[in-house]
Amino acid sequence: MIQIPRDISSPRQPTGLRLAVSATLVAWLGGCATTPQPDAHVTAPVPPQYADWFDGGQPRTLEWMHKNTVEKAQQLLEQGRSQQAIAELETLMQKGLPKGYYEMAKIFDQGKGVPPDPERAARLYSEAIKTPSYITGNASLNLAKLYREGRGVERNDVLAYYLIQQAIEEEVGPRAQAAMAELLVEGGNGVKADPEQAAALYRRAAEADNATALEALAKAHGPGGWLAEDRGLASQYAQRYAELLEQDARAGDVGAMNQLAGVFAEDGLMGNQPQRHMHWLNKAAEAGDPGALSRAGRALVEGNAPQRGLAMLEQAALDGDTSAMETLGKLMLEGNANVPASPERAQHWLSAAIAQGSVDAQVTLGRALLEGEGLPANPRRGVELLKKAGERDDALALALLGAYYLGDEGHASQPMQAREYLERANELGHPYATQQLGQMYLEGNGVPADGQRAEALLKDAADQGQTAALRMLGEAYLEGEVLPYHPSKAEELLTRAADAGDASAKTALGAGYLEGTLQQRQPSRGVALLEEAAREGDAYAMVVLGRAYRKGDGVPRDLGKASEWLNRAREAGHGSAEDALSRLRYDQGKAGNINALVQAAEDGHPGSMARLGEAFLNGRGVQQNLGAARSWLQRAASEGHPGASADLGRMYLEGKGVARDPARGARYLQQAVAGGHVGARGDLGKLLLTGEGVSADPERGMRLLEQAAARGNSGARLALADALLEGEHVAQDTQRGIELLRESAEAGNDYAAQRLGAAYLEGKGVEPDPQQAKTWLTQASEAGSLSARTLLGTALLRGEGGMSVDAARGRRLLEQAAEQGHAGAQATLGRELLRGETLGQDLRQGADYLLEAARQGHETARLALAKAYLTANGLENANREQALLWLDEVMDGDGEMAAQTLHDLLSDQDAMQALQVASAER
Repeated sequence: MIQIPRDISSPRQPTGLRLAVSATLVAWLGGCATTPQPDAHVTAPVPPQYADWFDGGQPRTLEWMHKNTVEKAQQLLEQGRSQQAIAELETLMQKGLPKGYYEMAKIFDQGKGVPPDPERAARLYSEAIKTPSYITGNASLNLAKLYREGRGVERNDVLAYYLIQQAIEEEVGPRAQAAMAELLVEGGNGVKADPEQAAALYRRAAEADNATALEALAKAHGPGGWLAEDRGLASQYAQRYAELLEQDARAGDVGAMNQLAGVFAEDGLMGNQPQRHMHWLNKAAEAGDPGALSRAGRALVEGNAPQRGLAMLEQAALDGDTSAMETLGKLMLEGNANVPASPERAQHWLSAAIAQGSVDAQVTLGRALLEGEGLPANPRRGVELLKKAGERDDALALALLGAYYLGDEGHASQPMQAREYLERANELGHPYATQQLGQMYLEGNGVPADGQRAEALLKDAADQGQTAALRMLGEAYLEGEVLPYHPSKAEELLTRAADAGDASAKTALGAGYLEGTLQQRQPSRGVALLEEAAREGDAYAMVVLGRAYRKGDGVPRDLGKASEWLNRAREAGHGSAEDALSRLRYDQGKAGNINALVQAAEDGHPGSMARLGEAFLNGRGVQQNLGAARSWLQRAASEGHPGASADLGRMYLEGKGVARDPARGARYLQQAVAGGHVGARGDLGKLLLTGEGVSADPERGMRLLEQAAARGNSGARLALADALLEGEHVAQDTQRGIELLRESAEAGNDYAAQRLGAAYLEGKGVEPDPQQAKTWLTQASEAGSLSARTLLGTALLRGEGGMSVDAARGRRLLEQAAEQGHAGAQATLGRELLRGETLGQDLRQGADYLLEAARQGHETARLALAKAYLTANGLENANREQALLWLDEVMDGDGEMAAQTLHDLLSDQDAMQALQVASAER
């Protein structure tokens, strides 16, 4: 390939030269030759290595010396004897005659009897213009076209500009004017656009009936053209263009016939005129043009004569037309109402087109074999064909390869390989590849998640018509993970995708309106969109509707409708439908229809087995039956249900309905963890941390707790906080423990708030802070924590931890906790009423509170009562264990008799005094 240096820049010309340039163009229009010089349209002079193309050397016309030779060569070409024609012209080239180089260049430029060779044609044209002659203008113009198109040479718009300028100076006429106009319409690399001058040049060429100019002006004045829209003027130019073509077509010009057929096509300049379109296609086909035969065949197959069209396509294919082979292959691969699919014939014609070098056929056949569409799947052969097409920079082939390596159906996913193909396809401008690449960066699939890069790629793909990219962006803005949460942007993008017909976008938009994740909750609009998406076959829309009716979220609760939608989703094959149905059956069971859940479990649905086992375990919707619970949970666990494994693990850890077996419980928890169950991860972490019944592994236990906490498991977070605060089994880290407690407390966890309040009260891991202690203990108390009420009540009663005394509120909190059975509150009230210091003394009520606390096993209450018994019997130094046994015997008896026995005991002054002393010791 001829190389042209890219760096041909020179100082820009001042804008004041515009008038001078206009004068130059006027000179061109008048036919005056000028020496090519930089002007306001170009940014560089003629490159030095090409100066001899424009230096006006010694002319050598001598037409009379070679006229006969040229005519003979042309006759030989018409007879199909191209090699003899070439030999004749070589005699002129040996003499250095420009005409010989020019005629030889045209042979290789146009492929007259030889394969086209634009690189060789460019060298020959350049030799033709080195010596001035009467063919300099035409040779310059033809060479300029090669540089404009980058055929055989590196594209160079500046050099093309000077060559066209030379052609104008050589008075080539309308062809050169049209070529310069085409260059100035949009400009090029190093050539500035000048639509005004382009229009003037086109009009001058059109006055001379130049077909190129007439066509260009018809388009320019039409809708979306670059000149002022004028349908009348556009029609006039189009009519004149058609008349010129018709003259040439009637004279036998096959190219004109094809162009004329295009003028009358659906998107042609003269509008859709099917009869005239087919007339000229048939004329071109009859003239032996396989391409026209192929196009006519396609039109008939799509129209009302499919069999005739097929025959024409097959004839064109047999005549070597690659396009016809491609068309037949695709048609017989897919089939339609008029043409039955024929896989064998499809593969035959696509293979024939591939043998002719068709990249399109490689992609079509490769895709069919890769995906098993229309042909038996053969991924290895499909990938091989697509790779060959990819080597020739076919963007679709690269995009398909990227999608293949991203997937994992029948092969291991290879994200890095996929990324390479998608990057190349993206650089080539394939929108589907751009979308896939954006999705990779959005999901962090094989690449680090990068919201900025994902956003740019998906926007680019959306601008190119990929509605799925609009949806992905909208969903990402709604999720607020990789991209910032932005509901208004999400709504706008999802609406655009939904309006474009994307059913999944309708589902996402409908769910957003129904669930309130968009700016404004609009349940009725959400349901309408979801039902529309469901009618279009979107199974997830059915799931969302089923869940909404099950929960009564945005719609009236209706388990019947929920069942209808979720069953439809399951029939449509949505993976989450079965789990949602098992939850529905669970709800139906709680509502009295436990048979629905039993039936689903007996049908073998793991989720329903797990739900039924859980129902029997907790007595929800059925009478508690731990044996049945274990049976159903084991069946579900054997099917791989992680929730069932987690429940079984806890049963064996607690000895609930089974013999306590921590090792077996740990194995079930491990199964649940492997299945992704977050709660099991926390439970196993706590077990390994303490090593109760299993081999302790504090390091792994902490790691599991960290993972579960990071996934939002509140129990794991609290266990982690406790471990770090206490420093048991792991290195103590009170600061981190406090941080974890604060996170949970701020999220509304009452136990975390209680623990945090106690830490500030006791100064454990933090500086004592009575106000913080009061705030967090109050939060936990109001959330219903009896332990928090007891802690706060005791602190207010006694002024512990630096808290201001508020005996009335403290007593009220303790009495509330005591009434609800909190042994610690009962013991504290009992002691305080017996002592009579912070509260008025009430020996009988105090003793009653201690008795209630002792009945629940409260150790200090039990010891105080036992000490009173020993003292009353003169046995202060006797065995305390004997006293506790006596106490157990009394409390295990009749309740009223036990209370009376203890009251009789406490009527002894010495016993009461001993009780007061013991209570004061706490």
